[in-house]
Amino acid sequence: SSGSRDEVLRDKRAQIMSRGLPKQKPIEGVKQVLVLASGKGGVGKSTAAVNIALALAANDSTKEVGLLDADIYGPSIPKMMNLKGNPELTPKNLMRPLKNYGIACMSMGFLIEETAPVVWRGLMVMSAIEKLLRQVDWGQLDYLVIDMPPGTGDVQLSVSQNIPIAGAVIISTPQDIALLDARKGAEMFRKVHVPVLGLVQNMSVFQCPKCKHETHIFGADGVKDLAKSLELDILGDIPLHVNIRETCDSGQPVVISQPQSDA
Repeated sequence: SSGSRDEVLRDKRAQIMSRGLPKQKPIEGVKQVLVLASGKGGVGKSTAAVNIALALAANDSTKEVGLLDADIYGPSIPKMMNLKGNPELTPKNLMRPLKNYGIACMSMGFLIEETAPVVWRGLMVMSAIEKLLRQVDWGQLDYLVIDMPPGTGDVQLSVSQNIPIAGAVIISTPQDIALLDARKGAEMFRKVHVPVLGLVQNMSVFQCPKCKHETHIFGADGVKDLAKSLELDILGDIPLHVNIRETCDSGQPVVISQPQSDA
């Protein structure tokens, strides 16, 4: 019957597809992997990744947390976490993460000069990602937060298909142009069977420090509307605040330097 033929074809297709995908292998010593992603650059994803990693550790002092900067072309974790230097090598030739504020960090920024551009083609980038995933001695981590580069390209697919991921968090501003790409990011994770935990609306409102008037510079409820249409949760609503930017730029993220603040 045509029904059984269709079933045989579906099975064959599934077999061929599964052969083409890499087998997922956990990162040694890491219990849960959380990826922070955005479709578009400049929406505050790295700032959110740094503060979420610090918040995970602050909320439960028994948990060990690591932070992996998967943005090869524009690594920002070294500056935000106030870290410099090259990783040491273990006897097994694995890189030791650099540590600050109790968070183990690894980034391409530790392997190149701060001002040196990474002028690489895709294959070299994929090789670097493989090394950052597999050739780092993380010790024992409860959570590894991965700061993904913007977009839905090779790096995102490679990370998603090579390691088991507990969940993805999508960061976006309420601006329409950012929301278009945030939707693509959420749909990409769904296609590779990574659970999307929810969305974070960043830079949502600016409060004038003098008169306290609030202005929605990038729009008001764009991410909330997107979350509703994708049937996802809103995990947080972060204001556009000078303290959040200044503290990360100075290597003292707001979760560490101003833990009692609204931000």
